[in-house]
Amino acid sequence: MQSGIFLIVLVLSQSVSMAQVSNPYLNEISQWDSARVNYLTSENGWLNLRGLLWLSEGRNSFGSDSSNQVVFPDINFAAHAGYFELANGVVTMVAEPTAGIKVNGKISDKAIIYHKDSSILPVCSSGSLRWTIKRSDHKYGIRLRDLEHPAVKNFKGIERFPVDSTWKVKAYLDSRELRSGIPITNVLGQTITHESPGKLIFTIFNKTYSLDAIWEGEELYIIFGDETTGLTTYASGRYLYAKKPDANEYTILDFNKALNPPCAFTEFATCPLPPKQNFLDIAITAGEKEYKMH
Repeated sequence: MQSGIFLIVLVLSQSVSMAQVSNPYLNEISQWDSARVNYLTSENGWLNLRGLLWLSEGRNSFGSDSSNQVVFPDINFAAHAGYFELANGVVTMVAEPTAGIKVNGKISDKAIIYHKDSSILPVCSSGSLRWTIKRSDHKYGIRLRDLEHPAVKNFKGIERFPVDSTWKVKAYLDSRELRSGIPITNVLGQTITHESPGKLIFTIFNKTYSLDAIWEGEELYIIFGDETTGLTTYASGRYLYAKKPDANEYTILDFNKALNPPCAFTEFATCPLPPKQNFLDIAITAGEKEYKMH
């Protein structure tokens, strides 16, 4: 009798497990989360940043020695590696021949590493270090990465709320209210006006809410806060992406894909903050929770 009950329980357990595995929506979120983790831990992810080193107009010496104007925090890097020249929005790197610095994988003593007309930024490297130019409004800096950064090695994933399809909602894009874009302030205090297609209007638990969206490529990009912000989710809000609306101006907002901004993972990012109209008076208990560094 007991063995029969055990078999029934086992079969039911396996059935529930199989149902969870075969649920298309759970699989979708699982695949999305895996892609998210793969990006964060990749060479271009946010976990390996070692510095954001701002340049001054003119010549900026660089190296690991503290006497340089731009100091690389790596004792294995050349003490005096050369200089960066910033002039009229163009950054040229001049390296000491003995520094062994590469640009796009080839040893280079001199190269333009940023130009406003360039669509692809050259990647400079030395050992495990990689760097490119980061522009933020009128500021130019060295975005420095370390492929052997401990934050990558110690990464154990991001805690998230249980997946709940209630938080996947249909939204209507109302383009009547926003015609000239919306100002977004970043963590540096810079305020930049971004092109906005309009206001996304949606209903959750029989109450209507709205979020201003901006364009990022062909996607809608939403920076928002809610009643979990600073409690169970990151203190400076979260991000959400949505597909371009259809012919009837509808799209889907899936808060199960709400994610932490880069600043949750590194102090060397320049994250935009939610505009005041994008703070919702509801607890969005979906998506990523606050990341706790290990």
